[in-house]
Amino acid sequence: MGRITEVKKAAIPIGGLGTRLYPFTVDTSKPMVRFLNRFVIDFILDELALQGVGEVFLGVSGFYNYRDVYDHLGERFSVRSPDGKRLVLKLRYQPNVTSIGNAHSISILADYYDINDDVLVVQGDTVVSLNVGDLAKFHESNGAFMTIALKRVDDRESLRQLGLAKLKDDWSIESFVEKPADPEKAPSNLANTGIYLLSHDMVKFLRSDEFASLVKQGRGDFGRDIIPYLIAKGYKVIGYPLNGYWFDIGTIENFVKASFYLLESLPPERLGVATVYHDTIYMMGFSSRSKKDHLDLVERSAQKRIDLSGRVLIGRHVTVEDEASITDSIIDNYVIVKSGARVTKSIVMDRSIIGDNSTVESSIVGRHVAIGSNVKIINSYIGNDVIIGDNAVIIDSQIWPHRSIESNAEISNRRGPPS
Repeated sequence: MGRITEVKKAAIPIGGLGTRLYPFTVDTSKPMVRFLNRFVIDFILDELALQGVGEVFLGVSGFYNYRDVYDHLGERFSVRSPDGKRLVLKLRYQPNVTSIGNAHSISILADYYDINDDVLVVQGDTVVSLNVGDLAKFHESNGAFMTIALKRVDDRESLRQLGLAKLKDDWSIESFVEKPADPEKAPSNLANTGIYLLSHDMVKFLRSDEFASLVKQGRGDFGRDIIPYLIAKGYKVIGYPLNGYWFDIGTIENFVKASFYLLESLPPERLGVATVYHDTIYMMGFSSRSKKDHLDLVERSAQKRIDLSGRVLIGRHVTVEDEASITDSIIDNYVIVKSGARVTKSIVMDRSIIGDNSTVESSIVGRHVAIGSNVKIINSYIGNDVIIGDNAVIIDSQIWPHRSIESNAEISNRRGPPS
């Protein structure tokens, strides 16, 4: 992707409770969930910086969203470009004003920071392949008031959760329906990705009395309120066809899909990988200590003392004891996989421990989880900071954060917090 100059400012609305990603967002903001051994927000900011954006406005709303994001990022974010140049993003935060939707959040930011330029809007739970330069040229050549990146979605049932647009021949949007109850009656299968390029005139609209009157009516969301309003009023809203990947990782299903899709499709350097073993075993960390750890894992794998197979991403300072097995999985920083443990088709977040002879299969283990010996976790989601006793069996279940599961417990089909 080439550097572009047309769009220098971006905004990321970060609101809501993230309930579709429970149990991992019970105590954590969605953008601060671990993703490919980093945080979701880091992945988004990397992409913006590499494409020439210099300033990002974060529309944080609510305690966890503000605390987690601000404490992690502060007011600067930097990334190295492929040629080794250090790129720095200036970060601005929504003032302590309550917003009633993502459009209202952008309005507050625009007014507070006196923004009068074109602004790129990206949702805080979106992972996307987007050439911002191409989007900006498309936007400008069509004289758009607002441009919406659209992605074709073939799964009819998924359309219930999306905003759908019908295009005219000139790419302008004729009609728009948010989350249709009956997908068969949807105007199209072109889904709103939540990625918008707002013209400076659109930014003025968000700062206008006209928009303020909509907010007073409780209408402050782009998809539900503002896009249909603009179309009805005759503003030129354009649809931009998105050809690359796009994931709304606000659900566990999409989070898993995105994790393994990107693990397979992105080049190692984009994932921060330092060592590649047998083409599909990726190891992170560039320090001398990390390189020593990598060599140890490679040697013991070659000696059949551990089993690393399929496509695997291993974070920094991971301990894998002899007779352990990791297959088609993502293992985050500081994780310990003890002797005889087996991790298959799973994601294990940072600083967790998988006990001796325990099995984790088709599951997600949250941050700082301690799993005892001889535990079986199958098709389940374990929240952050959970302790699981020896010989426990957890199948088709969700475990809320900060819980303790007794030894020998058997849990199946538990969804949501315990009563």
